[in-house]
Amino acid sequence: MRREDQRIHILRYDHPFNYSAINNVGAEAAKGNIICLMNNDIEVIGSDWLTEMVAHTCRPEIGCVGAKLLYPNDTIQHAGVITGLWGVAGHAHKHFGRHDSGYYYRAACTQNYSAVTAACLLVRKEVYRQVGGLNEAALPIAFNDVDFCLKVRQAGYRNLWTPHAELYHHESVSRGRTTRRRRKHASKAKSLT
Repeated sequence: MRREDQRIHILRYDHPFNYSAINNVGAEAAKGNIICLMNNDIEVIGSDWLTEMVAHTCRPEIGCVGAKLLYPNDTIQHAGVITGLWGVAGHAHKHFGRHDSGYYYRAACTQNYSAVTAACLLVRKEVYRQVGGLNEAALPIAFNDVDFCLKVRQAGYRNLWTPHAELYHHESVSRGRTTRRRRKHASKAKSLT
């Protein structure tokens, strides 16, 4: 990749897996004004997703901007995060069809949410720094994005989700997924609230 585009910089992270720390290292090294947190299991569907998200991220009142993430079977994986759902937080409109309008047309409208997922999230670097980035110590793997978005909201910004930026999310393909691990992270996150 670097041979094709000299603007690409690859950073090594030779430590145990810590999603928060990995993103904090990347965000600090980033040269631009906008940070994109993106999982390695995201697949781009259309060419306009980034333009859509950047347009909202540049608005001074906006903190985090999230995308509409779909499972490979064209059902919704993420359409905003609702705090308190499933004990800590959960995704709105999960498993609805890609073109379903959702509850009261909300899966089809750009709108504010308490949080959006860091599987694909844009935020201005100044906002990222202002709230101290992701919580490496208490939330190294899960719910760090929810915590981050709540800090951004507390700092006076609105978090926004847009259905006009669609990507596939092959959720947990690279790390695997277990119910036990998910429960452990949920109980840890619950203790912070």
